Amino acid sequence: MIELSKKISKLVGKTNAEYGLIKEGDRVLVGFSGGKDSTTLIHALNHLKKVAPYNFEFKAVTVTYGMGEQVQFLADHCKEHAIEHEIIDTEIFELAGEKIRKNSSFCSFFSRMRRGYLYSTALEQGYNKLALGHHLDDAMESFFMNFLYNGALRSMPPQYKAENGLTVIRPLIFCRERQLRAFAQSNELNVIGDEACPAMRFDIKMPHAREATKKLLAQMEEENPQMFISMKAAFNNVQTSTFFQKEFLDDVE
Repeated sequence: MIELSKKISKLVGKTNAEYGLIKEGDRVLVGFSGGKDSTTLIHALNHLKKVAPYNFEFKAVTVTYGMGEQVQFLADHCKEHAIEHEIIDTEIFELAGEKIRKNSSFCSFFSRMRRGYLYSTALEQGYNKLALGHHLDDAMESFFMNFLYNGALRSMPPQYKAENGLTVIRPLIFCRERQLRAFAQSNELNVIGDEACPAMRFDIKMPHAREATKKLLAQMEEENPQMFISMKAAFNNVQTSTFFQKEFLDDVE
């Protein structure tokens, strides 16, 4: 019996209510890699499906890279908990060998390719929303990476409309990563970790920016335990007229 903490359940419910992520009649495709984040997500949605005053359906989809991954245990897990599931086998790994140059970054390539398969599957099968397992730590890391390395102020919104018409939602975006890790550990779930990353088999550089950002945020939070609470509030209190972008500035005679 899977036990979803009241904290996670409350946060998912609050996020869903505030942003209207899932509504009556929605068909939601869920990216299910088998990691702690996506595993928490499918169980959070399974719980929401049972308690929500509206009807929706969802299906978990696992995209393989074509490198001999053993993912049958994910299908078995979903079957055990009455969660619809599909495995989509691809040749992303082989394609990466042709497309990724030596000493180049790989994260965006694999993420983009896997997201593409999720998009096409959702559109082909009539799903109107795609749910991803990003959490608050992901949003903060994304913000600081863009801020420090890319010269942009951007992060991960709870939902957005993709160019192909799909609505992408992040039901766990208010949850902390440690809460999702605790969920997997307390339920003794077999989850996939970074060791399954296909890039480990390539002679290419590791994503140093993300690791450096993780360490920076950990240090900042140690010095200011309220930092994530403040940053979360700041994401909902963007005062555009205080920046340099001309179209947001007040007209001054």
